[in-house]
Amino acid sequence: MSGVGQADLTALWQQRWPSCPPVGYKLRGPYRDVWTRFHSLPGSKRYAEYESEYTVVLERYNTVLDELFDGADVYVITPLWTTEAEVPPSQAVTGYWQSLLVEDDPDPAFRTYCHLFASRRPWRRGCIDGLLRDIADDKVAGVLITDTRMQRIHHPYDGGADVFLATSEERDRVRDRHADWLSCHPSGL
Repeated sequence: MSGVGQADLTALWQQRWPSCPPVGYKLRGPYRDVWTRFHSLPGSKRYAEYESEYTVVLERYNTVLDELFDGADVYVITPLWTTEAEVPPSQAVTGYWQSLLVEDDPDPAFRTYCHLFASRRPWRRGCIDGLLRDIADDKVAGVLITDTRMQRIHHPYDGGADVFLATSEERDRVRDRHADWLSCHPSGL
C-alpha cells in the first residue's frame, strides 16, 4: 500500500470510527449502539471439533459477510502482534498500513504493538475461508473485514463475530435475521 493509500485509509477510519483505533476488541465499547455479536456454533460452542462443525462456522461467517459486502470490494485488515515498534523485516511490506502501540507499559518487554496490513479484494463467498478457518481455530486473531467506505465491519474471532453496522436500525435488522445465532447472555456476549 502506498503512502497515499495509507493516509487515505487512516483518514477514512478516523472519519467513521474516531473513538477507537482499528483494533477489533476495542470497538465494542465506544460503538455498542451499532454492534451485535453472532456465535459460530449452536449452543455458543466456541471451537469446532468435526468437519461438519467447520461447515457451520464457515456458513455463518459467510452468510453475514455476504449480507454486508456482496458484490462490493472489501478491505481485509490483518494484524501482526509484536513487542517491537518496528515491523519485523521478515514480514512482507505489501499491504502495510500502520503500526499502533496497543498496550503501553513502562517495561518495554511488556509493550504490545499491532502492525496492520490491509488488502483490497472483491468480496465473494468463500474467498477467505482459509483465513476464517484459522480464526475459528485461534491461529489468527484481530482480523477486520470492512467495505471500502468503512461503514460496516465484520470482526471474526474464535467462537463468533462482532459486527458493526452503519446505523442501529441496520444492526437490528441484521441481528433479527440471525436471532438463533445470538448469545443468551443479556450483554450480548
